[in-house]
Order: sequence, then structure tokens, then C-alpha cells
Amino acid sequence: MAEKRDYYEVLGLKQSASDEEIKKAYRKLAKEYHPDLHPGDKVAEEKFKEINEAYGVLSDKDMKAKYDQFGFAGVDPSFAANAGAGFTGDISDILNDLFGGFGGFGGFGGFSGFGGFSSSAQRRNAPARGSSIRAGLTISFTEAAFGCQKEVSVPRIETCETCGGSGCEPGTTPEVCPECHGSGTVTTQQRMMGMIMQSQTSCPRCGGSGKIIHAPCKTCKGAGSIRRQKKIGVKVPAGIDNGQSISVHGQGNAGTNGGPAGDLIILVSVQPHEFFNRNGSSILCEMTISVTQAILGTEIEVPTLDGNVKYAIPAGTQSGTIFRLKGKGVPYIRGNGRGDQFVTIKVDIPKNLTARQYELVTELDETLGGKGTGKKSIFRKK
Repeated sequence: MAEKRDYYEVLGLKQSASDEEIKKAYRKLAKEYHPDLHPGDKVAEEKFKEINEAYGVLSDKDMKAKYDQFGFAGVDPSFAANAGAGFTGDISDILNDLFGGFGGFGGFGGFSGFGGFSSSAQRRNAPARGSSIRAGLTISFTEAAFGCQKEVSVPRIETCETCGGSGCEPGTTPEVCPECHGSGTVTTQQRMMGMIMQSQTSCPRCGGSGKIIHAPCKTCKGAGSIRRQKKIGVKVPAGIDNGQSISVHGQGNAGTNGGPAGDLIILVSVQPHEFFNRNGSSILCEMTISVTQAILGTEIEVPTLDGNVKYAIPAGTQSGTIFRLKGKGVPYIRGNGRGDQFVTIKVDIPKNLTARQYELVTELDETLGGKGTGKKSIFRKK
């Protein structure tokens, strides 16, 4: 048997090499001597094993420290027999980067480790929370402002009432899968290029459930759950706006193995109002008055969410003037109080004046200093 070479020498490094330098050297050499690039070349295969063995030690801080102090004697003897054994670093990621595209070699994402290292299998029978479901709800402008009680109908997965979610006929129980012992997964090991690859797959006998049902429930056919249409009452909070959502806790799909149900997420659509517009908690609207009302002032009735209110328009009001009605807006969705209503005044300018009306306006213009346009009109006498 050939004498072992110093691990630093194998990777072409000095003992002072950094972790990044070690990884970089490994990447370069592993790609150069990979067996897929040298099919049938025993020398390249042995070289590749030697490179992996060296990297497996030098990439592990504890083993590297022992090797630096005691040499090969400081390293677990079994490590040399299985290149990479005990290594829990990122060699799989490196190999994926380098050789993921080579035919027949495949990715390493499915392997749980090298040389006997494996991650603990996920507990397939542990309680799991159900998924959330979504629904839409359309409400009126006023319902959004003041809140309301609604009902939505949604399809959802519910725990089977007959078997209580076990999937078995009442009076029977499932058998723990003898193949995977209830874990839902089976572990396989494969020796490849001096390394032991360990992978986990779904148990073929129980389909990954970890249990075998000999007498399936007649209601749910052994699934433990059924899908049905459900009507759910929803409290819509005052002040909700178009596009916002409501979360109803525990009204989503049923959980598994005794886990809690998910949530029902309701997306709210608010119908537009024929008179009001909304900006956050503010209500916006427009009111039109005549020229004389704008000049002389007047009192108007302004529609609000609470009914009509009277508002005094002062003399000389210009078109585009905005008045504020405090506390007449939308209730704050979080907190007390309400927003305001803002009323924009539009002055209606008459277009078709009679001859007499034109004379009166002209006289008014003259009394105001002749600020009119001075243009002749068809109503003015020649």
C-alpha cells in the first residue's frame, strides 16, 4: 500500500493556508481529477479519493487542529478508510457546483451526508398546522365605513367526523409501518468513489405516512379529511378600505395529526359610491352652487355618511374652495375617532344668458370697475 502523502501536499498548500484557500484548491483539483472526466482511469480515481480525503480533514476545524498537531495519528483511523467519513461540511454543495451537469453523476441535494453522516428524518406523524385559504368579499361603501356582519361560502378541508382524522374505520387503528417504523422515510447508503453516500426517500410501503391502514374509513376513504363547502360568518371592521384583507383565525384547512387549522384570509372589495370618494379615513365630495350664491353667500345642505348637514357658504366664495366637515369621515380602523369630510365647491357659470341677464351682468361688471372682457355679445345692442 502506497504511503500516505501529507494532506497539505495533496492539495498543493502550505500549513498556513486559510479556509478559503483550502476550499479553492479542493475545487480546482476535484474538477481536474473527477472520474467522470477520466472514465476508466484508475490513477485519476485514486487521485480523486486522495483529494477528498485531504479536504475532508482540512475543512473540519477540529480534525485539522488534531492533524496539524499530531499528524495522521491525530486523525480518526476510520477516516482514512472512508474518504470523507465524519465530514459534515459543505462538500456536497461544492460537488454540486462542480459536477451537477455531468450525466450519470447527478446532484448531491438528495444526499444527507457522506460516510455515514445523516440528518435526522423529519417526523411525518407530528402535528402539522393546516394551510390557509382565501376568499373574496364585496361590500358597499357605507358597509366599509361603518362595518358589518357578512357570510362567506368557501370550500375547505375538514377533519373527518367519522374517524376523527385517523383515516380508519371506527373501532380500528392503523398499524405502524414495519418498513420505516413510523418515520415515513427509508435510508439507503451507497459507496461511491471512496465515499459513503446516504440518502432518504419516502417509504414505498406506506407512501410516507408512517402507518398502514387496513380498514379505511368509508366516509373519507382513509384520507382522514374531507372537502366541503362551508358558510362562515365574518365581522367586517369599521373603516376597512378597498383591497385590505381580514384574517379569520382557525377557519382555514384542517391540520393533520391533531395540528391546528389554518386561517381564512378574506380580500375585501369596496363598491364605489355615487357621490363620495375616499382617501384613507377622509371622505371627499363636490358641491355645485350658482354664481349668485357664490357672490352673495348662501346656506347649503351637504350629504354626509350620517345624513345631510347644513353649511353656510360665505359671500365671495371662489370655485375650487374646499371646506372641512370635522369628524364626518370614515372611522379609524385602528383606534377611536373618525376622519373628516372635505367638500370642494364648484361654481356653475351660466352659458346661455338672455339679453336682460347679459345687461344685468354688464351693469354689475361696470359697478365693479369694468373688469369684464369688454367683448361684444350677441345680446348687446348695437
